[in-house]
Amino acid sequence: MSTTVSPLAPKSYPEMPEIEGVQFATASAGIKYKDRTDVLLATVAEGTAVAGVFTRSKCSSAPVDWCKARVGGGKARALLVNSGNANAFTGKKGKAAVELSAEIVSRELGCSEGEIFLASTGVIGEPLPADKFSGVIGELKANQGSASWLDAAKAIMTTDTYPKVSTASVELDGVTVTINGIAKGAGMIAPDMATMLSFIYTDAPIAPSVLQALLSGEVDGSFNAVTVDSDTSTSDTVLLFATGAAGKKGVESVASLDDPRVDVLRAALGDVMLDLSHQIVRDGEGARKFVEVRVEGAESDGSAKRIALSIANSPLVKTAIAGEDANWGRVVMAVGKAGEPADRDKLAIWFGDVRVAVEGERDPDYSEAAASAVMEQEDIVIRVDLGLGSGQAAVWTCDLTKEYVAINGDYRS
Repeated sequence: MSTTVSPLAPKSYPEMPEIEGVQFATASAGIKYKDRTDVLLATVAEGTAVAGVFTRSKCSSAPVDWCKARVGGGKARALLVNSGNANAFTGKKGKAAVELSAEIVSRELGCSEGEIFLASTGVIGEPLPADKFSGVIGELKANQGSASWLDAAKAIMTTDTYPKVSTASVELDGVTVTINGIAKGAGMIAPDMATMLSFIYTDAPIAPSVLQALLSGEVDGSFNAVTVDSDTSTSDTVLLFATGAAGKKGVESVASLDDPRVDVLRAALGDVMLDLSHQIVRDGEGARKFVEVRVEGAESDGSAKRIALSIANSPLVKTAIAGEDANWGRVVMAVGKAGEPADRDKLAIWFGDVRVAVEGERDPDYSEAAASAVMEQEDIVIRVDLGLGSGQAAVWTCDLTKEYVAINGDYRS
């Protein structure tokens, strides 16, 4: 957790409405550092539905394996999160640590271990001292409800420079329902689920199968469309909880994807997930620029996304952005290496509103001064038109700076 806040951080945080059936408490268990909040316990009301999406990494962490094995049950009572240690690549010790963690929580809360979800973030390869949770679990239970959404977001930070929260409200059956989310992530960020942790809550009554479909459907355009450094974490976890408390106010349960209210929920959930994913990029380690890469005119949406990611993940493109260098040739390079259909002589490239290349060569009206002015901005849009079809995609990234190297060179020290 850095003491220097990213220059791309939000200027203010939204008011986070309470969600009935959700309570937080945080504590300092000394997982890695002393006197630092590093544990979050979130409890949810009995009957809360849960859905999850996880990393596709073949070296997934023990908490990811634990959650994947239990999310199909569709019910949750608690979430325990620690920072400072990822409990990844820890073998039998890792499995024993998650089992002990769940046992400690279930014993204290009096619920089934199958309704307890776990997430860990931090250094890979270090055994997690799960016995330390025993020393704080009583405090966490007694203090349930004492931590705010911002407190919860702060407790799960590692190299993050600011907490990440987002909220949206919609009307269902004449009743206002809320969707709140928190997230962490700054480095080891690349699509393939997402490389981060995010926990999202709503008071809407939603069946687990619908909840899972909503979450899975919104991942590709949000958490799977961001990249800081092209590296996919072992610990990616997004969990979505629905307490159903709005049902007491007259909201009928959303039990089918054919329910017309699904579209309203999908849009609000998508807004929260996209906001959180953008905040992660804006907190990219050492980041000074927030970059949207838009690709259109591709043969398919999938092809457009792969080309966009080729641009967004290119170290040469990202370092040019860091140096405020309007080097559009590096974008040409990234398009060409993507392995997707492309025609050099149909290609057009824009930096912001400035077209820099068209029909296979530099734009005849190209202005170095105008292109450089775009690169000096904090928020930059790079747009590519392939001229081949109707496929399109957008992804978000940041620049690659000397600070990124410094942060990751010193990470374990």
